[in-house]
Amino acid sequence: MTNSKMNLKVNEYVSNEKKWREEMGKLRTIIIDCGLTEEWKWRKPCYTFQESNVVIIQGFKEYCALMFFKGVLLKDAKGVLIKPGENSQAQRQIRFTEVREIDEMEHIIKSYINEAIDVEKAGLEVNFKEKTDLIIPEELQNKFDEIPILKTAFQALTPGRQRAYVIYFSQAKQSKTRETRVEKYIQQILDGKGLHD
Repeated sequence: MTNSKMNLKVNEYVSNEKKWREEMGKLRTIIIDCGLTEEWKWRKPCYTFQESNVVIIQGFKEYCALMFFKGVLLKDAKGVLIKPGENSQAQRQIRFTEVREIDEMEHIIKSYINEAIDVEKAGLEVNFKEKTDLIIPEELQNKFDEIPILKTAFQALTPGRQRAYVIYFSQAKQSKTRETRVEKYIQQILDGKGLHD
């Protein structure tokens, strides 16, 4: 099943995939039929429209997913889109555990992909919550005042990493515990790393 629209690195990846080979193969065919360009990004099969990321195929332990980069902008008429993580603002997934589900949903998948292409054609963007939505705990703010470079390093982190730190620091009920947590992660923040890096 190779055609000129298929990326060689993706061919290799899918043929070496043990758990979701059939599902990924079926999803590839559907996506390419919709006219997207197959690329190899983040070590995954990624599909673009005029160089904008539209969907990516992801294999997880429990399921294979088709993730829409701007899924939040889709109408989701069939109610099949799932938020991949608690803090995901834009991405949405359709998850599959067997190829039969993909076969049964083929027309739905195509309509969602076509809608995602329309989102790109219209130049729509996701309105991300601003970093300022974060309520910086007092203990972290004190460290920012004490070590200005820490504030600069923190602000250079991705919004997701900033949020993870703020959530983790704020979860502690006592100020002393919050201080200890902040203290423990100063070097990691200065190194430009997230909480779980």
